[in-house]
Amino acid sequence: MTAEGGATVDAGTRAAGRTIVAKIGTSSITDAAGAIDRASIEKFCSEVADLRSHGNRVVVVTSGAIAAGLPELGMGGDRRPASMETLQAVATVGQSALMGMYREVFARLGVVAGQVLLVPLDFVIRTQYVHASSTLRRLLDLGVVPVVNENDAVADDEIRWGDNDRLAALVANLVQADLLVLLTDTAGVLTEDPRRNASASLIEEIVEFDQHLESRAGGAGTQRGSGGMASKLTAARVASLSGVPTVIADAKRPDVLADAAAGVAGVGTLVRASAQRLPARKLWIGFAVGAQGEIAVDSGARAALERGKSLLAIGVRSVSGAFDAGAPVEVRETDGEVFAKGLARHSGDELRTAAGRRREDLPPGAPHVVIHANDLVVLPNS
Repeated sequence: MTAEGGATVDAGTRAAGRTIVAKIGTSSITDAAGAIDRASIEKFCSEVADLRSHGNRVVVVTSGAIAAGLPELGMGGDRRPASMETLQAVATVGQSALMGMYREVFARLGVVAGQVLLVPLDFVIRTQYVHASSTLRRLLDLGVVPVVNENDAVADDEIRWGDNDRLAALVANLVQADLLVLLTDTAGVLTEDPRRNASASLIEEIVEFDQHLESRAGGAGTQRGSGGMASKLTAARVASLSGVPTVIADAKRPDVLADAAAGVAGVGTLVRASAQRLPARKLWIGFAVGAQGEIAVDSGARAALERGKSLLAIGVRSVSGAFDAGAPVEVRETDGEVFAKGLARHSGDELRTAAGRRREDLPPGAPHVVIHANDLVVLPNS
């Protein structure tokens, strides 16, 4: 990590004294050509300042670094470069432009903003997690609005627009937020993809997730930046499992942040905090990093994992992907959907040789425990 520079209340009142994470997407702060839209940032910053004036602490998570950098380098339009090196170069230019505007606009509102860049390892490695949490909390104590983004310039993973939804949910866990607000270019989660059905209506509240919700709400968003509603539902699920409620709402709606904080009905889609909570480490494993492989197991192994047991070689039916020991992998039942994720104790090649074999049939030193229970999370509602 590098750094620089609850309960709802009655409608019409202003919630105060809470920690709120507000995330705004690329499509909400840029114009059709991909350039930063100053008016949109001014509206957003003004609403953040209004929340702070009522005693709330606010963390901003913003997308837009790559989209903002493209026109700066003469690469405007909806088509982005394909190479990782070019995307990272664009991100460094765009991040500076984006942060410069945030600092300027916030300064006119009497607010000090500080940039915080995070990478997945800040959530996976305990010491980095503690350091990131301490830094963000100290910034809030000093009256600063942290402006958080993924550190695209040094990411060794594929840069995917829309990942900041998940980042915002993890930041909400990091600062033990009372509310997460995901601002986008639609009214919230709709009954159907509005691009396919213009009569789709707003889902005002989600108490539990089901496996058909994402497909009904729509998939990926625009090329220019939005990760689509699927990424926001995933983020809301992560926040819910952290005990943090989420509001998904339209960034262009007047007073959207104040109304979301005040619990105004219909401001967007409210996703309730789950009664089932995952500890921070399980959240890291389940959601902070992408899977590098997949392990298919039999029904008996699945039942054991759902009882809190470790995954043993005897229960493994197949192994997909090239990965090293310690890599995150997804777990699914044969011919079924992914239901768990964990850190593999051995490489993919080692696991393939041990798959389906009993401990007594394995040579000395061969993998017996594939994923230890402490390193595995069964994904709720999977």
